[in-house]
Amino acid sequence: AARTTEYAQDKLEQLIALPYNDTQINTTVFPAAATGGTGMAVGGSSDPAAPANGYVDYLCLDGNLAGTGGCTAGNWYYIRVWQISLPAGTTDLKQITVTAKVRYGVGSRGIGKVAESTVTILRTNSL
Repeated sequence: AARTTEYAQDKLEQLIALPYNDTQINTTVFPAAATGGTGMAVGGSSDPAAPANGYVDYLCLDGNLAGTGGCTAGNWYYIRVWQISLPAGTTDLKQITVTAKVRYGVGSRGIGKVAESTVTILRTNSL
């Protein structure tokens, strides 16, 4: 559970560092790419069971992005999903929600509790 919280917080920090109106930076790769992503565009999903393209990445057991080093994209251990939304009645505020979840449960044969953490922040355009 501590790792899922750490990884959710890491993604949240990466997202709040982006320009408020950016819709191109790709944070699903490391280092982030200048194009091909969703940046701070409104969209995504904070539900790991329903990841949205451009708003999801996968981490290996060691915390590195899947597809790097010896960990393949299909051999991920953690999933991180994020959603960027506009709270009702606001014009200059975005809500960023990131959820990180481990792939396997703990306990007998991995069928026990699955660790999951969610962090949320409100971001203004004045940063």
